[in-house]
Amino acid sequence: MVLVEANAVYVLVARDFKKFVREKSRLISTLMRPLIWLFLVGGGMSRLVTPGMGVSYIQFIFPGILGMTILFSSIFSSISIIWDKEFGLMKEILVAPVSRLSIVIGKALSGTIISVIQAAIILMLFPFLGIKLSLLSIPYTIAISFLLAFCISALGIIIATFFENMESFSSIMNFIVMPMFFLSGAMYPVKNLPEILKLISKLNPLTFGIDALKHAIFRDTMIFDFPLWVDLSVLIISSTVFVVLAGIMFERKK
Repeated sequence: MVLVEANAVYVLVARDFKKFVREKSRLISTLMRPLIWLFLVGGGMSRLVTPGMGVSYIQFIFPGILGMTILFSSIFSSISIIWDKEFGLMKEILVAPVSRLSIVIGKALSGTIISVIQAAIILMLFPFLGIKLSLLSIPYTIAISFLLAFCISALGIIIATFFENMESFSSIMNFIVMPMFFLSGAMYPVKNLPEILKLISKLNPLTFGIDALKHAIFRDTMIFDFPLWVDLSVLIISSTVFVVLAGIMFERKK
């Protein structure tokens, strides 16, 4: 039974990864967004904002740009669920003799792997920004990216269960993704926000993911908003809750 469940996860991951490899335009368009924010927005704001603590503004937002890459790629990977619903493939998946939890994990892992690949590409820009990373910091950052991507992918799956077509899903996502990004500490420290926004930020799992990335990239500074153990605990707990909720909400359609 375990082998059957593991095989189901593998098939879902392999299917979505093959689709990603074939859609080269998807990779290019996904990478262009963080590059524009990093060099155009970050480069322009660096002349106006000085975060101090030994880092420039464009260096300060680098973990946030990694978080942006993961956010958009992970949460929009759940679009494949909507496509599967529209073309009837989801019915075939749900009637397969495997648990719904395996389906959720497979979909979440596929979105996670794709997101981490894109985040790793952006991470390789660190020498051009004057950031020094040790050999241990790179796999450390990728590991945190993996945990964050899994958390956000699972959240995207929960959202996708409420929609049956691409139009309604795409419209509501714009009201979720951008507020998540701006209230995550990606562009400015969470501790500098007004109290009400600070409270909302603490309900955002992306906030803790980006803060964990800051720990991995800027180990010798004090630009963090939370202790690392808090960041990792929130991501692990959130991932577990999201996967369980997604499994419950995935209805078996016949």
